[in-house]
Amino acid sequence: MKLGLALGYWGAGPPPGTDEQVATAEDLGFDSLWTAEAYGSDAFTPLSWYGARTSRIKLGTSVAQMSARTPTATAMAAMTLDHLSGGRVVLGIGASGPQVVEGWYGQPYPKPLARTREYVQILRATIARERVTSDGPHYPIPYAGGTGLGKPLRSTIHPLRTNLPILLAAEGPKNVALAGEIADGWQPLFYAPRHDAHYRAALDEGFARRGGRPDGFEVVNMVQLVVDDDVEAAADRVRPMLALYIGGMGAKGANFHYEVFARMGYEDACAQIQELYLGGRKDEAIAAVPLELVEQVALVGPRAKIAEELPAWRDSLVTTLVVSGTPDTLRLAADLLDG
Repeated sequence: MKLGLALGYWGAGPPPGTDEQVATAEDLGFDSLWTAEAYGSDAFTPLSWYGARTSRIKLGTSVAQMSARTPTATAMAAMTLDHLSGGRVVLGIGASGPQVVEGWYGQPYPKPLARTREYVQILRATIARERVTSDGPHYPIPYAGGTGLGKPLRSTIHPLRTNLPILLAAEGPKNVALAGEIADGWQPLFYAPRHDAHYRAALDEGFARRGGRPDGFEVVNMVQLVVDDDVEAAADRVRPMLALYIGGMGAKGANFHYEVFARMGYEDACAQIQELYLGGRKDEAIAAVPLELVEQVALVGPRAKIAEELPAWRDSLVTTLVVSGTPDTLRLAADLLDG
């Protein structure tokens, strides 16, 4: 199992200490670093910035939101950065959710699986330097209306790699299966080794549609790592993020993160967390996150406990474990994984 560094997206501004984190991850031999975007900082600019300060570590988006850019624009950014970094880019994309897609980007959200399939087809054609055409309906190229002067084009730059990896962020079983069918890897957000069989079945469905699992298929998963002799205190550092995603990252009935944990058997807890969070009682929502739920998707507690839990992650689908934290936390992660 490889290690990755999660940089995520910014809050109000650039988080302090990131330069040191990136330098430490590179020195420790981390395989990759990963940026994200929501509706603030973008994924590609920080990736370029830190790519210029490193020489070996892979540069991944986790994720670049599809609605933020047309497929050709995303391919342009990925190919440009791949050249500048010497072939280190891993392109993770995702459909996001209706609140962000419609409320921030002003784009329609329906049919996310069909849009994703069409988006990836255009990405691959662009990166292969083909003349790009698409019959749509989501991304028609050339555009059928307007002046009528649009014509199929191909990239002026020659890609450094025509096989630049494309990973798909997915949570629901149909979308996970789609990752197995059309992508070079899958990026879960909340993955639990205890439910490994569920995800294997979904991926296997997609692999069957493409004629088998492709070589080098990656599963890149972010996990919170908090070492503390007090398990509850360690879990308290993870609970706010889980409460936000379960309770507030999506409307009632349209929160995919909620559904992940409901499928794990925590539907009653999720309903309570969501009701409290959307009702403005965020502290109560955070306190309502059960310890067992935290332990399903995070590594929390004394070092010895975490070491005992790591074999389940090693035996799972996950190929890259992505962690965040101070340089000391990154050194600990490397030490634990080596052990």
